[in-house]
Amino acid sequence: MLLFNAMIPLCRFAIASDLHIALPHTIDHSKPRFHLLELSIPALEQVLAHLEQLDLDFLLLPGDLTQDGEWDNHRWLCDRLEKLPFPTYVIPGNHDVIRPVGDDTTLGQADFAPLYQQFGYGNPQQLYYSCELVPGVQLVALNSNQFDLQGKQLGCLDEEQWQWLETSLPQWRDRFVIVMIHHNVLEHFPHQATHPLGRRYMLDDAARLRALLRANGVQLTLTGHLHIQDVAQAQGLTEILTGSLVGYPHPYRIVELVQEQDQIRLEMKTHRIESLPGWENLPELSRDWIAARSHPFISRLLSGPPFHLQDKAEIEETANGLRYFWSDLAAGDRTFHFPHLPPEMQTHLATFNAIGGIDNQATFRFMAP
Repeated sequence: MLLFNAMIPLCRFAIASDLHIALPHTIDHSKPRFHLLELSIPALEQVLAHLEQLDLDFLLLPGDLTQDGEWDNHRWLCDRLEKLPFPTYVIPGNHDVIRPVGDDTTLGQADFAPLYQQFGYGNPQQLYYSCELVPGVQLVALNSNQFDLQGKQLGCLDEEQWQWLETSLPQWRDRFVIVMIHHNVLEHFPHQATHPLGRRYMLDDAARLRALLRANGVQLTLTGHLHIQDVAQAQGLTEILTGSLVGYPHPYRIVELVQEQDQIRLEMKTHRIESLPGWENLPELSRDWIAARSHPFISRLLSGPPFHLQDKAEIEETANGLRYFWSDLAAGDRTFHFPHLPPEMQTHLATFNAIGGIDNQATFRFMAP
């Protein structure tokens, strides 16, 4: 049990999400994409060079470690993580295992845990695990990447994990629990759980998980998947969503946990990659990269609820005016103002505004166990 002294540093750790590691020979340049796969390895190397200078206790990677589950990319990442001076804990994302059964090119479900055995998977027969990161701090690492009988990907937990959670969580009531899961458990933009463009990033059984976590005193979840910087708070839960390392604004986080009497204080600071060889002005270039490729996404946003625009010329004109909307949302802590749009559209887009300025730098306080 944690001791209630005046101030006790518990741990210092880093979060980097959605690395999408892609060796040059694995990149399919014919596929449209928001993220810059070409930067995946130099971006990670720059981040790790920084983290290796810090006195870290561990590194957390909440999924989408590789572009599309390629053996070559997974093996490269394992080799690189082995060289770090601190432990790393990983979980799979939807890009890490893209089919139930693997082949010579890509991993299958049964291949992930054995490959990443030294990065959390003490039992290579299961895709979830838990460990005490430091005394009094427990990591619960979940697998939200499932498949139905037809091989279609799902974002949910399987019944085996549910049974394990229901049995195990009560055992850790005397520890501060951090849940790491790829899919979002809380909504990170309005109506994400039901919106056609947002619901695939949400855990299908998020409500059930929130109820179970709340019943067992869990207050913190860490996620990725959506490629934006955002912190959501609801129903006693704080969820820190970390954007993609290969997408604007190329973020990663440093987090410190300190116990203060009957509270746990979390200090979070976001760092960003500002420059890489050949990409000296990376923030501007990557923001423009997303803007140049955002038209299909923005058009779908405008033609769906709640806007339901039908006129192609109106959709085209409006989408052009919103070309930076997604990249600016990804940066976090943004306030949107589009005076050229109709008032009702302005009102809805304003619901995407950040509240409280907590997406990048923030201090949170939780009840100590």
